[in-house]
Amino acid sequence: MIIRGALTGAALASLARASQPGAAKPIAAPMRDLNWGQLNFIHTTDTHGWLGGHLQEPQYSADWGDYVSFTHHMRKQADDKGIDLLVIDSGDRVEGNGLYDASHPKGLFQYGIYAEADVDIICTGNHELYQAYSAYCEHNITVPNYKENYIASNLDYIEPETGDRVPQAQRYRKFKTKNQGIEIVAFGFIFDFTGNANNTVVQPVAETLEEAWFQEAIREKPDLFVVVGHVGLRMEEFKTIFTAIRKQNWHIPIVFFGGHAHVRDTRKFDSKAFAMASGRYFETIGWMSIDGVKSASDEVEATSSPSFSRRYIDTNLFGLHYHTGLNDTTFPTKHGKRVTETITRARKSLDLDYQFGCAPKTLWMSRAQYPSKDSIFTWIADEVFPDIVTRKDRKDKPRLAITNTGGIRFDIFKGPFTRDTTYAISPFLSGFRYIPDVPYKAASKVIDLLNSAGKIFEEHGLDTRILTLPEQRFPVPIAVADETEEVEEPWLELRDVKKEPSLIAGYTTKDDVGDDGDDTIHETIKFYNQPNCVQSEIAFPEDGEPETVDLVFLDFIQPWIIPALKFAGADYTDDDVEEYMEGTLTYKMAEWISKNWKGEC
Repeated sequence: MIIRGALTGAALASLARASQPGAAKPIAAPMRDLNWGQLNFIHTTDTHGWLGGHLQEPQYSADWGDYVSFTHHMRKQADDKGIDLLVIDSGDRVEGNGLYDASHPKGLFQYGIYAEADVDIICTGNHELYQAYSAYCEHNITVPNYKENYIASNLDYIEPETGDRVPQAQRYRKFKTKNQGIEIVAFGFIFDFTGNANNTVVQPVAETLEEAWFQEAIREKPDLFVVVGHVGLRMEEFKTIFTAIRKQNWHIPIVFFGGHAHVRDTRKFDSKAFAMASGRYFETIGWMSIDGVKSASDEVEATSSPSFSRRYIDTNLFGLHYHTGLNDTTFPTKHGKRVTETITRARKSLDLDYQFGCAPKTLWMSRAQYPSKDSIFTWIADEVFPDIVTRKDRKDKPRLAITNTGGIRFDIFKGPFTRDTTYAISPFLSGFRYIPDVPYKAASKVIDLLNSAGKIFEEHGLDTRILTLPEQRFPVPIAVADETEEVEEPWLELRDVKKEPSLIAGYTTKDDVGDDGDDTIHETIKFYNQPNCVQSEIAFPEDGEPETVDLVFLDFIQPWIIPALKFAGADYTDDDVEEYMEGTLTYKMAEWISKNWKGEC
């Protein structure tokens, strides 16, 4: 393990400053070097609008302008070395941050800011497809911005004027790299997503693999296949694609770049095929390098295996300076500084720093057990829901209020709770629905069914894993304990690293390659499994149980509520569901904070 640059925070304090006004200053930490190869990749995924960086987290406070500068410098290094570098993005660029969600229309600034990045291969994520509007913008803004670099192997768009179904973008791309002429055949997939708006069509991956164009493409003899996909590395879709390619080309190397699961991970399919996922929310810049990419026409060379290396780079200015060999003065490019200034103006225009209140403490999604005083879900169930889940004509009616944990997307940090924070915590348009006067004996069973009866819902074509945090949905290299057991996060496990006082908490990843993938050496983080859903009991009698209750829930989880009630002995249908009150969870949460978290930070 190489540990260089392990200077104290004080010694480096003057060498970097955060890009966005008010952002936390970056913190120095021990670093691991990047390995350069014959062919190198920079990868982002699941950025979800976090182009302004993490203003309250110093280790992730670099912004998209810094990323533009970073990729520029790394491309120059590759050119100087006579090797190649490709920049990849595998989707979910929208929803999850005020820079996208706070504008009217949404993405007013985000689409243009993102497009300042020079990306060689890009595909679609499921969040681009939930709303017809975002699907429209993806097809008519992002696809034209990236032209032939955008690939959509199993996604179609329906033109609103004609009703015609057309490919979202080209199905695959064949090209040669700039410096060495390495021949690549690239695909761009999305997992078998079914929650897309009706102006898009996602073809199941297995069906796509039977298409004539795909069978023709995998019979090519490039030097390398590249599969970019909004797919978790441990999901079946990548394995299916790998198997299909291997049936035709047993010896050609394959690299996969995935996402969706919001984790740092690398998976080894065989000695010539590796997959990488690069985290979430622009916390991570993925780095992969390959040596020994051989010509498929040379049978002798075809028998050897290339070597792969990977790093998960924190979006920390100290690290970006370190990897480029530059400093606070020489690192920012004119282009990067212009992008940073554009982000600053956009944030100001959207008033993202407006404070609804001041969080009195930090509340965690997965770093605290539920229930506990430090859990964001305990706070919602015990403090927020009892106040906001009410309506004048039924305020005295006992009620159960249910939300899924996956509807909360980020931690709340002690300090300013701003307009931006609101969208980071809950960016969705989920409103409140209810079924009135449900027998309590049936309604009381719903929460347990949602949390522990996955097989029941499978009969209705429903997957309860969708209800919880993305990080919990998919298998990872080591087992995750149950919700009562404290463990190290599978992708956050610290191994054989000397703990120094300067270490900050962060990702300490273990994957198929080993435990030295993170570029920054961190203090370990604790992880607790969370339930699929949490529930509040509101306006209950002091003694005994109510005979009936209003069953209130976010509209997103309605498909699971109805079969749960039927299994519990109450025969309801979607026709029995009504709107409980106006306003989204996001709006109501901000309203509660403005009333209850008053005061200066």
